[in-house]
Amino acid sequence: MSPALPAFRTPPGPGRKGRSPSLRPTVMMSSKARQSSHDPPPSGTGGGSEGSARGSSCRATRGIGMVLWILWRPFGFSRRLLKPGSHSITESKSLIPLAWTSLTQTLSEAPGILLLGQRKIFSTMPEIETHERDSELFSPPSDVRGMTKLDRTAFKKTVSIPVLKVRKEVVSKLMRSLKRAALQRPGVKRVIEDPEDKESRLIMLDPYKMFTHDSFEEAELSVLEQLNVSPQISEYNLELTYENFKSEEILRAVLPEGQDVTSGFSRVGHIAHLNLRDHQLPFKHLIGQVMIDKNPGITSAVNKINNIDNMYRNFQMEVLSGEQNMMTKVRENNYTYEFDFSKVYWNPRLSTEHSRITELLKPGDVLFDVFAGVGPFAIPVAKKNCTVFANDLNPESHKWLLHNCKLNKVDQNVKIFNLDGKDFLQGPIKEELMQLLSLSKERKPSVHIVMNLPAKAIEFLSAFKTLLDEQPCSSELLPIVHCYSFSKDANPTEDVRQRAGAVLGISLEACSSVHLVRNVAPNKEMLCITFQIPAAVLYKNQTRNPENCEDPPLKRQRTAEAFSDEKTQIASNT
Repeated sequence: MSPALPAFRTPPGPGRKGRSPSLRPTVMMSSKARQSSHDPPPSGTGGGSEGSARGSSCRATRGIGMVLWILWRPFGFSRRLLKPGSHSITESKSLIPLAWTSLTQTLSEAPGILLLGQRKIFSTMPEIETHERDSELFSPPSDVRGMTKLDRTAFKKTVSIPVLKVRKEVVSKLMRSLKRAALQRPGVKRVIEDPEDKESRLIMLDPYKMFTHDSFEEAELSVLEQLNVSPQISEYNLELTYENFKSEEILRAVLPEGQDVTSGFSRVGHIAHLNLRDHQLPFKHLIGQVMIDKNPGITSAVNKINNIDNMYRNFQMEVLSGEQNMMTKVRENNYTYEFDFSKVYWNPRLSTEHSRITELLKPGDVLFDVFAGVGPFAIPVAKKNCTVFANDLNPESHKWLLHNCKLNKVDQNVKIFNLDGKDFLQGPIKEELMQLLSLSKERKPSVHIVMNLPAKAIEFLSAFKTLLDEQPCSSELLPIVHCYSFSKDANPTEDVRQRAGAVLGISLEACSSVHLVRNVAPNKEMLCITFQIPAAVLYKNQTRNPENCEDPPLKRQRTAEAFSDEKTQIASNT
């Protein structure tokens, strides 16, 4: 995409008096080859009708003008574009061939300027990046830099936009064909009344796509011709306000130049949850208000002010802007959850992981959710007609887990506990496993244990060591564990596998799979290791081989090395 260049305006002449300064016919030039698809200038004078000669003359003039505008510092010129007022552009047919020849000879010798093909279109390298061009035109005024208290009135700015004048009765038909060319800006009407003609309308065009009438594609020109609309592009002065800028554009203009801009957040119902960096804290209240203004449905913006390192898995937060109410309702995978966000753990970025685990279970299976939170694993699994045992130490999570099970009508399939994770493993889980594993092979369900406490879950694996003292069952019926962990290691897969194996006292190299859940921060990954608990670990008085698992290995995933998002697959011995 080529940079937007200042317009060559035609000088005032007869018939132009009294025109509004906001709407001026103009020839808008670009260095991009597609927008410069004119015939080469004539090699001599004469030939053809007067109209044809005049057309060739105008095209040549525009071509020369374009060349003057694309000179860059790498070629020995200033990076500033040359001002049109400092060059005399004439339409004299006798001067055009000479000027064109002189320019082409000079510029063809400059490094980086190429003549492309037979059409002699000029191109330069490198071009301005899209975001740099955006910052020049669609960016707030420079005097908002450093603002810490939001002043919406300070964001007014006037920009020149290309427009197409059309009769009002053809607007609806034409707009369907000009979706590509029309301007797309927040709060800006693409069609406005012509201030000089009440029977006409002006269609706002994208200034980075539309330069001259040649910028229209063939299909668009065909529609214009059918509707008897001239492709002549004019210029309109558009006033932009705070409502017309995107949140990222506002924050980039306000924050210190070169600093990271926060434009993303986690949405939890009506709450925008941000994790601001130190350099953004002086602007935190402004950032919070911008997030509310620019995201419909968001009425509160909060910032996390400490890590999730307490036993209840919640964190302290500061309300940056908006209402103080943290009671919220969210929808995830067609289930509804209600809770007080300030007192429980909820991460909307785990939606895909919740679905992945849910899909592994079949009706009749059993799930033990050791750190259940408000129920994002337990409720979808229970809805599949599975039996669920869900636990959380946080009294608030326990309360909302009960509430959400009733809300989603799965309370008959879920047994809820308020225990420490280790006590849950060595109490209810132990008792249920003894009963489940004593059933006949035909009646035994598949058993899954989810341990979603990434900061500490691996430590809880020690509770499985010699948990049962009955005779070992068939290995195919042993429980399958899904244990989550963070890793900052250069090889996070092997790091998680080795740490889990060290706690269990046995190698998991050949009998586990590791799934990348998400990137939490630079050089910090969240992963899930899945394995069947070896009988040598689970049962007392069993000979343990620390070098390898005694049980058939899980089918290895490519996620263990390539971190794909494939489902964890459990190998079957049947």
